[in-house]
Amino acid sequence: MMLGRLHHIVLDCPDPHALAGFYSDLLGDPITYVSDDWVVVSTSSQASGLAFQLAADHQRPTWPNAAVPQQIHFDIMVEDVAEATPRVLELGATKLDGEDVFADPAGHPFCLVKRPGWADPLPAP
Repeated sequence: MMLGRLHHIVLDCPDPHALAGFYSDLLGDPITYVSDDWVVVSTSSQASGLAFQLAADHQRPTWPNAAVPQQIHFDIMVEDVAEATPRVLELGATKLDGEDVFADPAGHPFCLVKRPGWADPLPAP
């Protein structure tokens, strides 16, 4: 049974515009959305992709040393966030501080987002 669909993979960074430009050039995909603190690179403005989120106090990951861990989260699109919330909690997620923010059973953060109008409807459960 499908509960949601991947919307964006979101990377924290000190300069969303610069990092989006890097990935746009690397992947050959356009920048499809820009705001002061959020930039998206995807195949079109009606497709999921990579999102870059301003994190003013961002510290560069020290891979493979875990002193500064990787900083990434998933946006999962759902038809109705309020309806999906108890279901993700039943699956083992934990509610985190912030609106519609959760952690998977291993602690990785993810957000539930309402399916944008450009995305195909999700199949009924």
